[in-house]
Amino acid sequence: MKIAFRADASIQIGTGHVMRCLTLATELQQRGHNCRFICREHPGHLSDFIADKGFAVDLLPAPASDTDTSDLSWNTHAPWLGVLWQEDAEQTESLLKEQPVDWLIVDHYALDTNWEQQLSAVTSKIMVIDDLADRDHLCHLLLDQTYGRSKEDYKTRAPEHCQVLCGSQFALLRPEFAHWREYSLKRRQQPELKQLLVNMGGVDKDNVTGQVLDALRESELPLDCRIVVVMGATAPWLEQVRQQAETLRWHIEIRVGVSNMAQLMAYSDLAIGAAGATSWERCCLGLPSIMIVLAENQKKIAFKLAESQTALIMQSTFKNSDLTNLIYTAQINQRTLVQNTQAVCDGQGVMRVAEQLDKTK
Repeated sequence: MKIAFRADASIQIGTGHVMRCLTLATELQQRGHNCRFICREHPGHLSDFIADKGFAVDLLPAPASDTDTSDLSWNTHAPWLGVLWQEDAEQTESLLKEQPVDWLIVDHYALDTNWEQQLSAVTSKIMVIDDLADRDHLCHLLLDQTYGRSKEDYKTRAPEHCQVLCGSQFALLRPEFAHWREYSLKRRQQPELKQLLVNMGGVDKDNVTGQVLDALRESELPLDCRIVVVMGATAPWLEQVRQQAETLRWHIEIRVGVSNMAQLMAYSDLAIGAAGATSWERCCLGLPSIMIVLAENQKKIAFKLAESQTALIMQSTFKNSDLTNLIYTAQINQRTLVQNTQAVCDGQGVMRVAEQLDKTK
C-alpha cells in the first residue's frame, strides 16, 4: 500500500506528532508498505530528520509572515496550522493528486472533519491520530492512545463505520522500548536512586528544563546520583541549560537528539518529564516519574495516571519545594509506582495498529 502522513513539528507544536508518526511509518515500511510525509515548513520542522530516516518528505510553504492569526480560529489549536485549513487542504490535495495513496494518516490537532471531507476525494481511506476527542472527524480508522480513553468518547465525533482504537495498549512506541522492557523491570526489583532522567520533550520552548535544574539545587538527591538531561537539537534554550548544568553539584550529562532513549530510561531510576507522548515510554519500562503538565492537552493524561497511582504530577508553575517534596514521595513509593506503571503499556501498540492497517490490503 501507499501511505501518506500529514503531521507537523515546530517550536510551538513540539516534535511529538511527527515522532509517533515516524514510529508507525517505520513499522509499516518494514511490512512492505511505501510511506511518505507531508509537513509544513514551520520553524523547527523535522523534514531533514524524517528524510534521514529514509522517508520522502513534501514540504508545504511556510506560513506568510503577515498571516492574520485571528482568522485561525475554527478550533482551539487552529493557530498551530499557520494557514487556513482550506489552504492546507488544497495544497495537500494537489500533492496527493500527483502521487495517489491508499491511506492518508493525519496527526494534527488543528485539522478536523472539514479538512478530512475535502481530502476524501483523493484517497481511499483516512486514519486520524488524536488525543483530545474535542472535534468531529470523517475517517475510517481513529487512534487515541490516551490511557483510560473509551470508544464512547468518539461516539458522536466519528462516523458509525469508523473503527476506533482507544487506550494506551495502542501507544505508538518504537520497538526498542519493548526490547528493553524485561531488563528495565527486572532491575527495579531493588529500588534505588542512582540516575535521574530529565526530559521535557524535543523543543521545551519555555525552558522548563532550566526551572527543573534550578529546583534541584534545593533537593536532597544523593551526591552520587547522576543526572541525564535529554533535549532536542532544535531546543532554543540548549546552550543556557548546558551552562546552568555546570553550576550544580551533581554530575550532569546533557544529551541532544538521542537515538537510545529506551536504554537511557531503562538505566534510570526516576524521570522528570512532560506529560505527553513520552509518558507511555516511561510506563512501558516501569520508570517512576514526576510529570510536569506543560499544555492543556496534557492534563487528561496526567490526572488519569496520577489517579491510578502511576505517576506523580506537578504544574508548570511549580515552586522549588514542590519538586523536592515529590522526589521524596517518589523515593518512598518507588515499588508501588513501578508496579502500577508497568501495567499501563507493554510496548506492542505500534504492531497492533499496523495489523489493523494491514487488514485493508
